[in-house]
Amino acid sequence: MRKFMKLFKSLLVAPASLGLLAPMAATANEVTINDFNAAEEIAVTNSRVDGLEARLNNFEAGSFSETTTASFSVDTVLGAIDGNDPGTTGAESTSFDFQFNIGLSTSFTGEDSLDIAIDNGSATLSPMGTKMGFDSGTSLVVDGVTYSFPVGGASMVVGDSTDLSTAFTGACTYSAFTDATPDDCGTGNSMGAGGKGVTTALSYAFDSGFSLAGGITSAQSEILGDGADAFGLNAAYSTDNYGVAVAYVSDDMGSATEKTIWGLNGYYTFDLASVSVGYETSEEGGTDKSGYFVGLSFPEVGPGSVNIAAATTALTADADPEYLIYEASYSYPVNDSMTITPGIFIEETAAGSDDLTGIAVKTSFSF
Repeated sequence: MRKFMKLFKSLLVAPASLGLLAPMAATANEVTINDFNAAEEIAVTNSRVDGLEARLNNFEAGSFSETTTASFSVDTVLGAIDGNDPGTTGAESTSFDFQFNIGLSTSFTGEDSLDIAIDNGSATLSPMGTKMGFDSGTSLVVDGVTYSFPVGGASMVVGDSTDLSTAFTGACTYSAFTDATPDDCGTGNSMGAGGKGVTTALSYAFDSGFSLAGGITSAQSEILGDGADAFGLNAAYSTDNYGVAVAYVSDDMGSATEKTIWGLNGYYTFDLASVSVGYETSEEGGTDKSGYFVGLSFPEVGPGSVNIAAATTALTADADPEYLIYEASYSYPVNDSMTITPGIFIEETAAGSDDLTGIAVKTSFSF
């Protein structure tokens, strides 16, 4: 701005200076050079430019905060599903789906952060969008508002529509292709526990690589009352080559029935690949359920990376049939803002039904 104002000031002064050099005809009505005070004219011009600069500076001070940043992302998927997908109409479908996300972040002290997530998408329009975990609803919706700030050496997070696990640290290097593959290496109910409304979480990271975290979430209408409340604890340890994390969640579900969930995941990195595993178990009303995950990641295969995984589709009791999902994908960056990921998945369904097979190409933009 200052360089612009100096240039602008010079442009205004230049005609006055050039006028001094122009030849003047000697006539009866001639204005002699003594009638033109260059210093006075320049002083007047400077005064006017200074006033304009002050106005522009005031406008800058009241505009968009320089500590606020915005990020945008668009995900699209073109794919087809073949098989008997429970809950959908028709055995086969080909579709194009999208989701659009906006993230706003600002800091007031340099150590805190106010974050707002705004989403929309077309997941409700097709089975493929649902399998990919795309956002639903064609209107922009505020998906969460969180504020994080330091408390001593710890980090505090409070928010609305914020996950209980927002401060948890997991140990998973696998990048899932579909949402049907359990999140967080098969520990999405514990390590990736969601939120019901108002959430408060606290985490502390030690220099050794060890971390602790805890959180509690309640419905907006009745915080820590008879409504649905949940709390969780998390501990993790990680190094460059390996890591392990455990989480515990207790959810009273707003009723006399309490559900408890344990989750454990970890990873180990070799020279050419990384293996991630996860195991989760739950207990509710005397019924125990469990599920597991195994994934391989090859970070350098040509210009991109390969991910292959197998996992249970849900937590199941010992007496119930167990169904698996398999997936494989290849992700490569076209440039810093665009990534293309083709992939395939096969999901086992109820006995007597055809397995669900899907193939898709996902394109992700960030800007």
